[in-house]
Amino acid sequence: MPRFAYTAIESGTRRERRGTVESTSVETAALLLRARGLTPKDVAAAPEPPGARLRVRRPAGGGSGARLGLGRGISAVELATCTRRLAMLLRARLPLVRALETLARQERNPRLRAVLADLGERIRAGGSLSDGLRRHPAVFDRLYVSMVKAGEAGGVLDVVLERIAHFQERAVRLRGRLRAAMAYPLVILAVAVGIVAALLVFVVPKFEQIFAGLLKGQPLPGLTQAVLTAAGFVRDHAGLLAGAASVAAVTAIALARSGRGAAWLDQWRLAVPVFGEVTVKAAVARFARTGGTLLGGGVPILQALAVARETCGNRHLAAALVEVEERARAGEGLAGPLRATGVFPELVPSMIAVGEETGDLAETLTRVADGYDEEVDRAVGTMTALVEPLLIVTMAVVVGTLVIALFLPIMRIVQLLG
Repeated sequence: MPRFAYTAIESGTRRERRGTVESTSVETAALLLRARGLTPKDVAAAPEPPGARLRVRRPAGGGSGARLGLGRGISAVELATCTRRLAMLLRARLPLVRALETLARQERNPRLRAVLADLGERIRAGGSLSDGLRRHPAVFDRLYVSMVKAGEAGGVLDVVLERIAHFQERAVRLRGRLRAAMAYPLVILAVAVGIVAALLVFVVPKFEQIFAGLLKGQPLPGLTQAVLTAAGFVRDHAGLLAGAASVAAVTAIALARSGRGAAWLDQWRLAVPVFGEVTVKAAVARFARTGGTLLGGGVPILQALAVARETCGNRHLAAALVEVEERARAGEGLAGPLRATGVFPELVPSMIAVGEETGDLAETLTRVADGYDEEVDRAVGTMTALVEPLLIVTMAVVVGTLVIALFLPIMRIVQLLG
């Protein structure tokens, strides 16, 4: 990407700063500087350093346009809000370039502001919005780009952007509910582990010294002796236990990131009782909503299947959808191949069959997604209601067992003193 040398005034300190910035044009470079809190005085093309051409990285798919890395630090909520505002401006018959410039001026996130400025620059140079979106793969996924491309082809870009915004907002709400549902049980579990560890490392050894001094070699109750043995093991092998936990965590992360490991974990999640059912419903909801959104936006069914397969969130289900996509390419419908996979609930192919018969597959997929989203919400609420008291009871049993184990010898000491 071209580099531009600049001289600018830093806001607040009013000091002059010099440096270089990567951008597609002088105008975009100036916008990037303003996003950093600098007022540009002079911006000009910087001379290319020796050997720079050898370090230029081409996009993976070829082509002359470099992909920009401006998307990091942009949340899903910000992107959904920006998409809805862009749809509103286009619906008000504002030209696309002016709409992007308007959004860039009022955007508070400097990274998103720079992305919007780059999109406006690309369109002003004669490119399309979908081509500009491809330059920011960290911000706009295949679903977004495919929908926008279909909207441009059909002349309904504002409608498509509205659909994308609605899809993103639903996804954000679902992720938020899942995280909120899991946060409280995890906090309780962490507190329980911390309390037990503190008792074993700091409290139990003090009692052990007291027992040794007062009982003078008399045997301890079996429960007390087991607790003292466990405390001694934890105290003597704390480093080993911490190292084993670290190795286990690193191994789990490496397994999750590897292709075979991630596929195995996804298949294992489906087999876990209760949780596996919720995982299937959440994946089906994502697949159906993505497919319905794409088909409703005018995307061809094979392309919609390919994108929906990538966004379902489970590799095992995605592998089953590959066969569905191949049979659909051969001329079959969706209902039969989906039923043949054996991993989707029977309701899904049945409703899709109705949608294919009535010619309203996009709306049918959207209804399937709505239904399974509600089922996921209810299932998560039920799981949370069951897990919370279970963790509290488990914590009470563990702590109570430790307390009883420590007080049994005290009762014997009191008897001896009496």
